[in-house]
Amino acid sequence: MSRQEGLLTVTDLEELIGEDVVDTVLVMFTDAYGRLMGKRYDASFFLDQVLTAGAHACDYLMTVDMEMEPIQGYTLSNWELGYGDFHLKPDLGTLRRATWQDGAALVLCDVLDPKTHQAIQEVPRNLLKTQIDRLSSHGLGAKAGSELEYYVFHSSYKEAAQRGYAGLNPSGTYIEDYHMLQGTRHEPLNRAVRRHLRNSGIPVENSKGEWGVGQHELNIQYADVLEMSDRHALYKQCLKEVADSLGWSVTFMAKLDEAQAGSSCHVHLSLWDGQGNAFDGDHSLGPVLCSDVFRWFLAGWISHAPEMMVFYAPTVNSYKRYQAGSWAPTRLAWSHDNRTAGFRVVGKDSSLRIECRIPGADCNPYLVYAAAIASGLDGIEKKMNPPEMFDGDAYSAKALAKLPMTLKDATRLFEESSFAREAFGSNVVDHYAHFFRTEQTLFEGVVTDWEKKRYFERI
Repeated sequence: MSRQEGLLTVTDLEELIGEDVVDTVLVMFTDAYGRLMGKRYDASFFLDQVLTAGAHACDYLMTVDMEMEPIQGYTLSNWELGYGDFHLKPDLGTLRRATWQDGAALVLCDVLDPKTHQAIQEVPRNLLKTQIDRLSSHGLGAKAGSELEYYVFHSSYKEAAQRGYAGLNPSGTYIEDYHMLQGTRHEPLNRAVRRHLRNSGIPVENSKGEWGVGQHELNIQYADVLEMSDRHALYKQCLKEVADSLGWSVTFMAKLDEAQAGSSCHVHLSLWDGQGNAFDGDHSLGPVLCSDVFRWFLAGWISHAPEMMVFYAPTVNSYKRYQAGSWAPTRLAWSHDNRTAGFRVVGKDSSLRIECRIPGADCNPYLVYAAAIASGLDGIEKKMNPPEMFDGDAYSAKALAKLPMTLKDATRLFEESSFAREAFGSNVVDHYAHFFRTEQTLFEGVVTDWEKKRYFERI
């Protein structure tokens, strides 16, 4: 790809280094939370050493909590094993400019066992690549799009921390869904991010105000599912770093405030073969004309949503987003262009796709798409039939099954799922079950502001 498109070949990188345009290469991968981890390399050293020999990072990074505390109980990495290293192999297909940082390029890495050089399956990007390979064995590939929402504050991250994340200065003063006037006030951030993403090889569609005070959405163009997951992770990093440079902050919490709309990550997915969109066909499914592949994939995705919920809603906070009338789904149903259902079918012919509205903005994209593909593949392999299309208000349809409403319940369903163990392997299921249980346990040991306000005087 050309330099202007943001993606780089090694030759492009050599030229930019020679012109003193790039002096640093960020070598990265994502942890279980979806955070980018890695090192900054001198660009010339990257070319001389890392490009061919790879890099390394401590394997404890897949066993720490949000505070970087090593958590015991993992078999992948622990004190008994001495916390060794992962081998990081740059995926040169991800090499690109990082124009929001001066003089920087970046590359994402495959995370390998340093002895066997096999992919470590617990690592999120590797987990997705395995499901992509399974899909490919059926002659299919996936294209995807992530729609991320976030809240913007005119308070810096440092100020937010000093205030205990209370009394922050929201960037808006009223609900601004589609409002152009209010949106203009956020252009110092959103315009800069749109430009940086485009110039860093991440094509952008649009940005808009959302249904919360200071809430926004910025959409990037759909792509092959691995590329979309990479774009998703980099987009979040870019947005946070640009906001930080302005003295602002953004949050991707799923539910920032009980009085405000939650922040979602609606994911769009379609399957493709040598003929085009494999979802396109002439079978009638309600008002939708589709293929058997579409019908089977939709059925599998819906069927396994409860036991895959931890990959769509990975934190304690995630589940506070699922409230009736909040634009977040609460029940399992599919519908045609109906935003109350968890699965919304949109487009037609070559644009036919499934939108899953369950994930929140706090999700790890690699885990979301791995879960979606694994679930849909099971539907294809077993030729499952989806439930009847739902028509109406899914929030009030008590006959529909509810989604798991807590991380504790969702973790139990995941850990007990024979499907999850067959699709991902028991080592992966045990690793992530421990990860999510740890998150729940840490939360349960904390005294919250709600408890103090409720009980301090009156109990």
